[in-house]
Amino acid sequence: MIAPDQVASFRNAVPFWMTLLLVPVAITGAAQGGWTVLLLPIVTWYFFSILDAFLGLNLENADLETSEGQLSWYRAITLIWTPVQFCLLFGMIWYVTGPGNAHLSALETILLFFGIGVITGTVGINYSHELMHQKDRGERLLGDVLLSMVLYSHFRSEHLLVHHRHVGTPRDPVTARYNEGFHRFFPRVVKGSLLSSFRAEAAMLSRKGKGWSGLANPFWRYWAMQGAMVLLAVLIGGWIGLLLFLWQAFIAVWQLELVNYIEHYGLTRKHLGDGKYEHVKPQHSWNAAHKASNWLLINLQRHSDHHYKPDRRFPLLQNYTEAEAPQLPYGYPIMTMAAMVPPVWRRVMNPRVRRWRKMYYPEITDWKPYNKALNPSPERS
Repeated sequence: MIAPDQVASFRNAVPFWMTLLLVPVAITGAAQGGWTVLLLPIVTWYFFSILDAFLGLNLENADLETSEGQLSWYRAITLIWTPVQFCLLFGMIWYVTGPGNAHLSALETILLFFGIGVITGTVGINYSHELMHQKDRGERLLGDVLLSMVLYSHFRSEHLLVHHRHVGTPRDPVTARYNEGFHRFFPRVVKGSLLSSFRAEAAMLSRKGKGWSGLANPFWRYWAMQGAMVLLAVLIGGWIGLLLFLWQAFIAVWQLELVNYIEHYGLTRKHLGDGKYEHVKPQHSWNAAHKASNWLLINLQRHSDHHYKPDRRFPLLQNYTEAEAPQLPYGYPIMTMAAMVPPVWRRVMNPRVRRWRKMYYPEITDWKPYNKALNPSPERS
């Protein structure tokens, strides 16, 4: 007989399993063609935004004393997504370069794999983020497989060794600067995160008396796994398969960095002198309590608590009120769309950054040194 707490756990975890519905949506687009190839971005961006509007906010917090066993249904969705995404991605490459080649035009195929990239980025990289924070080596391996499917394996090193340590400071390439538009942020962070992650791993190896060129450097594993994914794409779909694989990987990384852009935009930790900064607090990340988009993103929008307590599994992440952490006006789907239009983004977010500064750091009357350190471009209001 199933225990009542397991029944309750299953019932509460079910909404997070909605991501599996994206698989038949992708298959429908491939099989039907036409406008249906746009269903994946329509569902992830617009459908969940509409659900947010109707369902509102989830301000409740899970009991932090919840046992690991009671989280099994939540954990399961992150474990099964890796083989699901693997089959979906390479199954699609096989289909569009084989049986589906007869009825899908080149444009339909490109748009279909744009949608695949939206999924491998929105869901796949997000799930890898959850998995890389776990102590279990098997879970971390699954996270590495997901990242290798989008050729962004170094994200694990960058996120754990650089971003969490230096968020809100000039040493973190992922912290979006005040007034920095996304189109400037994107090339900067793609280059900066690769370099900073490699340097962080090399520095850690050096402290252990090892060189960066040794097999202990995880970048060799990253490159081997990514190479295997590229080779598999070529074997299944030839050069067309490779181009489609690279296209979806680019879109996935674009989706990831859109999210990175909005999570800390304009937020800085107080400089204490001698290159030291205050400890990371909930106030150093934007929080969003929108219910449906948190289902899609397994509570990633409770980002304030994630940076405050990085080892918490996603169902235990706590929500913070406006008095405790800055709040986004909408969920990530709408906010990422706004980020693509810098004037709209600045109109929405810059006033909120200025209010955040007055609320949390009223003693700082001159922000010019912070603005100059984080963003060398001229400041605009």
